[in-house]
Amino acid sequence: MKVPFVFAHPDKNSFNHSLLDAAIKRLESQGNEVKVSDLYRMKFKTTVDEDDFLNHENGTRLKVAQASYNATEAHQLTDDVVAEQEKLKWADTVIFQFPIWWFSMPAILKGWFDRVFSCGFAYGVGIHDETHYGDRYGEGVMEGRRAFCIVTTGGSSDHYSQRGINGPIDDILFPINHNMLFYPGFSVLPPVVTFRADSRREEVYANAEKAVLERMDNLATVEPIHYRRQNFGDYKIPEMTLKEGLEQPDQTHFDIHIKRD
Repeated sequence: MKVPFVFAHPDKNSFNHSLLDAAIKRLESQGNEVKVSDLYRMKFKTTVDEDDFLNHENGTRLKVAQASYNATEAHQLTDDVVAEQEKLKWADTVIFQFPIWWFSMPAILKGWFDRVFSCGFAYGVGIHDETHYGDRYGEGVMEGRRAFCIVTTGGSSDHYSQRGINGPIDDILFPINHNMLFYPGFSVLPPVVTFRADSRREEVYANAEKAVLERMDNLATVEPIHYRRQNFGDYKIPEMTLKEGLEQPDQTHFDIHIKRD
């Protein structure tokens, strides 16, 4: 199996980096191929600007989506972006690993998505008509590949529970899992979450490493989250709203976009 990690933590001696090292060692011991994009060590550029699009005339108005599409189609993206896109196309399973900072991913990882998920590559693709509104949410360039997040939090599992003050962890990760990974076609596996990573308790790390290694052992068999696919009858088009009555009585909010048997 081909497994790239997109890793975002600034400290090589961190809890997260120790988990990364353990995961890589386990995967390679099983004969898998691993590549790592360690964004902080790479000093990955995080901001989208006119320099990202080599065929854009500097100083003219920058319409980002159009400029991104033009550069993608003309093979005029910068080398760092192209290298990351090639890793994604090479992959069987992509792992995104990061700490939760301010209820989302670190800015350097968000910048990676802004630049690497270019228009014409990860979005803005497919046929657009009255019945099929683009290759997205279950279709797209990443279809047939799997992805998931390994995340750590400072707060406890109670803080991130259904009634917790931070909100449910699945809701916090929904914009990443559904709107950033499922959108371009990944089959998205449930995240591996470690709570209270800053507690400095040895058993917290031991349990986290155990959970990560178990996931490495089962990458090919873990059941993905059953998000509803856009173009397969569950949504009204072009409104892009879920048809009435498809959700279960106890499903609300983000949960209605997950299909239950």
